[in-house]
Amino acid sequence: MFSIFREYDIRGIVDEELSEDTVKKIGYHLGKRIEGEYVAVGYDARTHSPRLFGWLASGLNAAGKKVLGMGMVPTPVNYFSNYTDFLIEGEKITPSASIMITGSHNPPRYNGFKITVDKKPFFAEDIYALGEEVVKSDINIEDDERFFEIDAKNRYIDYMIEQFGFLKGFDKKVAADCGNGVAAVVLEPIFNRLGIDFTGLYCTPDGTFPNHHPDPSVEENLKDIKATLKDADVGFAYDGDADRIAVLTKKHNIPGDILAVILAKSMENPVVVGEVKCSQVMYDEIDKIGRSVMYKTGHSNLKVKMKEVGADLAAEVSGHLFFADRYFGYDDAIYATLRVMELIDKGVDLDREIQSLPKLYTTPEIKVKTSEKRKFEIVKSLKERLKNPPQGFPKITDIVDIDGVRIEFEQGWALVRASNTTPVLVTRFEAVDEKRAREYKEAVMGLLEELM
Repeated sequence: MFSIFREYDIRGIVDEELSEDTVKKIGYHLGKRIEGEYVAVGYDARTHSPRLFGWLASGLNAAGKKVLGMGMVPTPVNYFSNYTDFLIEGEKITPSASIMITGSHNPPRYNGFKITVDKKPFFAEDIYALGEEVVKSDINIEDDERFFEIDAKNRYIDYMIEQFGFLKGFDKKVAADCGNGVAAVVLEPIFNRLGIDFTGLYCTPDGTFPNHHPDPSVEENLKDIKATLKDADVGFAYDGDADRIAVLTKKHNIPGDILAVILAKSMENPVVVGEVKCSQVMYDEIDKIGRSVMYKTGHSNLKVKMKEVGADLAAEVSGHLFFADRYFGYDDAIYATLRVMELIDKGVDLDREIQSLPKLYTTPEIKVKTSEKRKFEIVKSLKERLKNPPQGFPKITDIVDIDGVRIEFEQGWALVRASNTTPVLVTRFEAVDEKRAREYKEAVMGLLEELM
């Protein structure tokens, strides 16, 4: 059971790993760790999410907390609830914490919890310590699903209309693929109130995901939005809980790191945090107009690093975009949609911006299967091996080890890191051309084979 407690969140198969007893205990022991009184809880479109809400509420109530239920919402709305107040029992209160019940882009039988306490991500050692308490716990928690209803969704919608009212009259056609996740719960009302001419695909929330898997980082899932772009100027696709985005033009599917470059150009002297998987193009281009910071992969890691360095923006290749510039510093695909539309409204040509960037060849993520125990051991052994690489190995100019091993070569780089969510090593290669990237890949994969 401890395996459900992961680096960034809690996630597992419902009724097997996330049983009623386990979820109630998670609510109880998490509640005991939250100093304030009120905890806001929302959930995604999965068929079992309302059930998990009841179990979680029972645990939180047993811990003496007051549960604020916002119903079905995207994860960014859940985050947003930490920054607004609600009238509860005649008193204006701001939640002390929020919990989002979501399986994100995992298969339909999965679900989980993304947790924010005191406006900070609850992750890593905090989650592992919580897991130890839950595993050891023998408390019996009765059903107690009481909660106070809050309308975080419409607060969020009103906020977006207030911030982006100038988009009324936007003269481009938009396509949006919500993948039967929860994005449309707020996206459709926002677009309708702004008078946006849009075509919505799979906007009805359905946790069985009947049309395609809700993961826009997989090309196969973008076929329908690409077809719709024949009659639209720009397209947006979302993951199951709408904290990740894909932005598409007729010519390009724009990765999160390249999108960050385009967005940063509209900011004055921007500080931008990127993960170790981001292209060197992003770091080099940001450094021309501001300052870039390389850090660990993971939405919780990036949020923390943003506050530490006072960043305006952070990005992951997969489409997590975090805005502190004019916003609250968390990943929000709906907000990112409106910021991209703002650029277009101001005359920015996304295709032209991409064409102006240096051209490098970047592989997709290549995953190497291993075990939970071995994945970290292999990365550690690789670091040691690179101190004395084999004859003929490409010349190493630097090694960045903040998250796995990013090996800098004269004409590119290679990344090997242990996934924090699955028993695999994640690799990625980038170079001035495909031939050089293949050379780096063959050299590094050869070393990994030795160490496996």
